[in-house]
Amino acid sequence: MNTGGKFADLRMRVISAVVLVIVGVAAIWAGGWVFLVLVSLVAGLMLWELVNMLDRDLAPAKAILLAVVGAAAVFRTGYDVSPLALASILLAPVLGMVLLRKDRGIFAVYGLILLFAVAGLFWIRTGAGLDWTIWLVATVIATDIGGYFFGRILGGPKILPVISPKKTWSGTVGGWLLAALVSLGFVITYGAPVIVIAIGIVTAIASQAGDVAESAIKRHSGVKDASNLIPGHGGFLDRFDALIAASLFLMLLGVLKGLPPLGGL
Repeated sequence: MNTGGKFADLRMRVISAVVLVIVGVAAIWAGGWVFLVLVSLVAGLMLWELVNMLDRDLAPAKAILLAVVGAAAVFRTGYDVSPLALASILLAPVLGMVLLRKDRGIFAVYGLILLFAVAGLFWIRTGAGLDWTIWLVATVIATDIGGYFFGRILGGPKILPVISPKKTWSGTVGGWLLAALVSLGFVITYGAPVIVIAIGIVTAIASQAGDVAESAIKRHSGVKDASNLIPGHGGFLDRFDALIAASLFLMLLGVLKGLPPLGGL
């Protein structure tokens, strides 16, 4: 079986991923203002990519304005969770409804989800702690790796050929499997409760749903990648679409049910 073509982009993909992991893990470990600045910057870049996908004729200054407003709102919620501060997350989506000339609704809804999810990632680091943040990132990465390798090695039926033609059932299930193994590692190594494995599988499903949602927006907009800012991965939205959905799910779970202690980190 010739797999050369299937893995032609692997080298660049791995290099970019290593750089992202080093920067991300360092910021997560530092926490506080370091992590807040990073997530705010990434939120702004993803919002900028979203604008350019949906309305490529929009003046660059307006796209940058939306990105800055969104990043500033996420940054503010890092040290102020008052109703007024939380409401500031609405500014960029509402402003986008005025500035964009098409797909305003998509921008408003997805942009709002994006900003809340990124802010939620910081809240997870601050409230749930380092262990849950590392678990979340590791679970999303494992889901992506499982989908990539299982999908390309085993192939098979497509799960959503119209929206995301590369995604297969084998890759989807492979992502669940590797996500479950991450949680199993926490159970064995740190004594985390077994329920964490189930949370890991649902988090993997959420991360895959986030990937599909962004794929649907790209297909609607007629673009292959959100941008070319990250070699081998496209843009920040391409790289963190899964983390957006997974972060949102874990944040909501923490608010509604609470998160059990993982321990050890």
